[in-house]
Parts: sequence; structure tokens; C-alpha cells
Amino acid sequence: MKCELRVQHAFCALVVVSALLLGLRLWAASVVGFGDSEALYACYAAHGQAAYLDHPGLVGLVARLLGNGGVPSPWQVHRVTSFLATGFPWLVSLAARAGGARWSSSWAAGLVVAAVPETAVGLFALTPDLLLAYAAVGALACASLGVRAPLGSAQAAVGLVLAGLLAGLGTAAKVSGALVFAAVVVTVALPASRPHTRTVWPWVGLALGVAVVAPVVLYEIRMGAPMLHHRLVATQGDAGVSFRTLGQVVGGQLLYLSPVAALAAVLVARHLASGPRDAIGNLYFVAFALPLGPLLALSLWSRVAEPHWLAPALLVLPLHAARSGCLTRRLVWGAVSTSLGLVLLVHMWVLVPSFRRVLAEDTDLRADLSTELYGWPEALATLEGIVDEVKLEAGGEDPVVVGPHWVVCAQVEAGARHLRVGCATPNRDDFDDWMPREQWRQASTLVVVRDGRFEDDIGVWAPGHVAVRDVWLEVRRAGRLLRRFRYTVLHRAV
Repeated sequence: MKCELRVQHAFCALVVVSALLLGLRLWAASVVGFGDSEALYACYAAHGQAAYLDHPGLVGLVARLLGNGGVPSPWQVHRVTSFLATGFPWLVSLAARAGGARWSSSWAAGLVVAAVPETAVGLFALTPDLLLAYAAVGALACASLGVRAPLGSAQAAVGLVLAGLLAGLGTAAKVSGALVFAAVVVTVALPASRPHTRTVWPWVGLALGVAVVAPVVLYEIRMGAPMLHHRLVATQGDAGVSFRTLGQVVGGQLLYLSPVAALAAVLVARHLASGPRDAIGNLYFVAFALPLGPLLALSLWSRVAEPHWLAPALLVLPLHAARSGCLTRRLVWGAVSTSLGLVLLVHMWVLVPSFRRVLAEDTDLRADLSTELYGWPEALATLEGIVDEVKLEAGGEDPVVVGPHWVVCAQVEAGARHLRVGCATPNRDDFDDWMPREQWRQASTLVVVRDGRFEDDIGVWAPGHVAVRDVWLEVRRAGRLLRRFRYTVLHRAV
């Protein structure tokens, strides 16, 4: 039986799920801080650049807008991303409709997207992936409208121009967005859509997209391609295809999508590969196959690959599922229910302190990524007190706060904007541009902050300084130790 849900049922289910998840997100926004990567993106707001070591600069521009010209707070960010994450499945539904799907199937596609953990949880944070998701699906929706419209019509003009612009914005959010951009260009060049190239509108869209991406490309050329080197060389010292990387890819998709939704994705991908090749069929197939090849190869090769790297290729699958009706009603509801179960479990684990009472007192929580969302307000308050004491001792001279890794440095700079922050990440990071190591190593006083994950010898990366005292801070939730922060004050040896 094909997925022929009633319009009212699918629409109402999407409304209910959206309202439930919005409530959870707003709850989380009032409780949690930045994740480590999100804190780094927030720091981008204080350092305007076209590109950074990890990503192009669009996420930094958005962070600056949310922070009214400076580094935003977690609450400023998360109250906005809560609504953006809730609105994204509705955009997917509209994009499916733009491709010719029925309303019932379009709402069902949005419902599945709303429920899967990769979007239900992952899009809560201000990341390049959130911006890319909006830009990529928007580009696919506009391209669908454009190639379906009569040649030279207003709909074709608006659709093709916006498709190019949004594809460019996706590339300015994340490098993998360039694959979506390429898919839109290739689709318009294929025989089913090629007549549109005799009009000016796809060329205008292409020019606008290129104009958006040009500052990133020029910056990379001028600086010697630091982002590409960081991504493909500096962080890939132990890269290579192995059973481990294969397990990362398969296990990551099962976790990020949920097992039933992952099965549905495989079935939709198989149907898409063997489906008809009209203008929309070409768009969907190219938008899936073109990004999937390089992204899957990179994920299988890199040991630091993350499951969401494949997301640009997967975004088109709910659109095809809605248009083709290739999934059964039972599979759709199975994907929604199992995904929501995982999402609710994650939210309860993160938001309800009593859940941690199931853990033994001596459990090592370093593997629990949710711990990075807590503890920093207390840690920063303690840090600022130590900095004030050190300034008094030094006659008013500001010390430099140093972290052993960018994840600590980003949390400090994002949360205590007035402090000078240096960083001792083993590999080069963005802080090496913002405060070079040669500079902070000359400071007369350093305050080193560690959070239990990095306990290497300070003398290795702060030579010439002598530790004079340590301060410890323990952060607990529900009576269980959550994090242990260590502050070490060092003076430069005379």
C-alpha cells in the first residue's frame, strides 16, 4: 500500500509534532549553553572573515546579526534556532509540493523530517548545517518551480534566479553546499530543462550564486587555501578506508536517522535511482547522486568524519518520496514513531537532571557529549574571579586566558567576551590568527583553563612559565559529578 495519508491526518500530525518539539526546544533554550562547536561559531561574530579553518563565513555573519554586532549569548541564538528548526520540515513540505507532490504526501514528508534526530535535535544549534539545510531545500524548491514552468514565464524566471542565489548561499554556509549548487547547474543543462538556458534567468541565478561565493574563494586563494588544507590535510593524519570508518558511516546513519528512517532512506534512494527522468526526476537524481559520491568517499576515508556529512545528499530523498509515493503508510508511521522515541529520549537525558541518577558516581562522563552544554556559566564566573585577583596582584595588567584545545578556548571567548584568549590546540586553529601563540606566550601571567578532557603537561606548550597555584571547581547535576574544571595560574619565569 502506497503512502496515501489523508491530508488532514498528515497536516495535523505535523502540527502536533512541531508544537511538541518547539516546546522542547524552547525549554532547552532556557537551560543549556553552547555546544563546543557552536561556541566556536559564536566566536566568529567577533572576527569577521570570509572564511575560517572549518567553514565559510556565513555562520559568523548570522551570529553577529543575532548578537547585535557582537558575540551572541546562547539564549539569543537558541530562541531563534528553536523556531528555525521547527520551520524547516514545513519548508520541506512546501518544496515537495513545488516538485509536484500531493499535499498529503508533502505533509507526510515534512512529518518524517520533523521527527528524525538529525533534524529534530541537530538543527537546534546555530551551525553551518542549519543554514545549508534551509538554503539547499530552498534551492531545490525554486529549481523545481523553475524547470516545471513554461519557458520564459515569470515563475520560471523567479524560480531559476532564486535557485542560483540560494545554492550560492548554501555554499557560503558550508563547502559541501557547492555540490548542491553543482547539481542545480547540471540539472538545468540536461535536455529536459535545457530550453531554459536560452533565456537570461538561469544565467542571472548562476551569476548571483557565484557572487555570493566569490569572497570565500578569493579569501582562500589569497591566504593559501587554509580551510581546504585544514579539512583535507591537517586533520587527516590517520585517514584511510577501514572497517572502523565503514562502521562510523553505517552506525552514524542508524543513529542520526533512526533505524526505520534509515531503511526508508535506502528504499527511497533505490526507487530514485530507477525512477523516471523528467525535469524534476533529473533534479532529484542529480541532487542525490552528485553530492553522495564525494561525501560518502570522504566519510569512508576520514576517521574524523561525522554522520551529518552525508546530509546534503539525503535532503532530496523526502522530496522524491512525496512525489513518487514510494513508501508505505506503515513505514512512514514506523519511521516517525521510532525517530520521535529517540528524540524524546535525547531531550529527557539532556534536560531532566534526575535521569543521571541511573549512573554510578564514578562514571566517566567525557564520552557524553551533552555535558558540554552545562557548567560553563559557573566555570566562567570562577574564571573571572581568578582573573580579577591576578590583575590586582599584577598591578592591573590583564592576564591571558589559555585553553589546551579550541573547544575550551571557544567556550571561554564566547562566554567571557572581555578576556584575552589564547589557545594551545595541537594543530593550528582559528585562535592562532586571532591571538598568535608567539604573542600570548610573551604575557607575564597566564591563567590556564582545563575541563577534565585535556590534562597534558602545561610546560610543553607554555614554556618559560611557572605554575604558582591551582584552583578546582566541581559542577554537579542531580547529585552526580558532571564536570571538573581546573585553573592554573602561571607567571613568566624571570
